[in-house]
Amino acid sequence: MATKYKRILLKLSGEALMGQKDFGIEHETLAFYAREILDVTSKGVEVAIVVGGGNIFRGISGTSTGMGRAHGDYMGMLATVINGMALQDALEQQGAQVRLQSAIGMDKICEPYIRRRAIRHLEKGRIVIFGAGTGNPFFTTDTAASLRAIEIDAEVVLKGTRVDGVYTADPAKDATATKFDKITFNEVLRDQLRVMDMTAFTLCQENDLPIVVFDINNPGNLSRIVMGEPVGTLVMNY
Repeated sequence: MATKYKRILLKLSGEALMGQKDFGIEHETLAFYAREILDVTSKGVEVAIVVGGGNIFRGISGTSTGMGRAHGDYMGMLATVINGMALQDALEQQGAQVRLQSAIGMDKICEPYIRRRAIRHLEKGRIVIFGAGTGNPFFTTDTAASLRAIEIDAEVVLKGTRVDGVYTADPAKDATATKFDKITFNEVLRDQLRVMDMTAFTLCQENDLPIVVFDINNPGNLSRIVMGEPVGTLVMNY
């Protein structure tokens, strides 16, 4: 059966790697994500990944202690590379070919980000992990995910979260909140719903790049999305 998408960009938060821990990386969670990703690649889908670093260090939180925002953001970028290396290892232990590319030069542990090389890796069936965000402070890893997805001609950004989609309100705080199956970019803006930061969201909207917000921790969800099943919430232009 043909897949709905040929090339995807998967965005994972750093916090997702914590599993049940309060900090760092949980091995079982990492192995689970690796299995979910490999299930998708086995269907012939090309997969690129951007992972956050909030389980180790979040740049903006450093400002509360008096640290300069730019300095804190660079530390956060390094945290994303650590997470990228951990995910790379988990995938390789399960037989995948993986390339980690960094927006900040560190050639002893990963490749520099080069757009054409990244695309070539994907065409050869390799998984590509993009680390160090955009390489610039004041930008989130959500923005890095949108930017890289556009650069590599991905067909969709899949934002894996702990909730199963976009709601009218925070379902943890409002029992009457209802989930959207589909919603337009303009409706998200109108209702001030939380999907991505504004820079990341606008990049997707202006480049007609759909976003799917879904529960990454539900086994099989990632595979169901690439097969075209209505999982999570689809955000797109109509």
